Amino acid sequence: MKKIVGVTACPAGVAHTYIAAESIERAAKKYGYEIKMETNGAAGIENALTDQDIEEAVAVIIAADTNVEMERFRGKPLIEVSVGDAIRKADQIMTKIKNGELKPY
Repeated sequence: MKKIVGVTACPAGVAHTYIAAESIERAAKKYGYEIKMETNGAAGIENALTDQDIEEAVAVIIAADTNVEMERFRGKPLIEVSVGDAIRKADQIMTKIKNGELKPY
């Protein structure tokens, strides 16, 4: 099964971070992807991505309204969206991944 990784981060950081992660996770499963989402909210970083997670991933989703450490994703197909778009447009994000529309970071 193809694997996707992602990071959600919101400066206000409680509910929206988790809602965005859940929305992306639901869409990924619907499209047949295995997914691991790192959340970076008021409680700090949870479910941190490992180097192996990133290496195995066919795509990276960054759903953030704040800065995320990006260097670890160098060379990976990547899409950056707002937390709001991750919540409202998760299916569109998955369609772009499925269609190979992402550019390497």
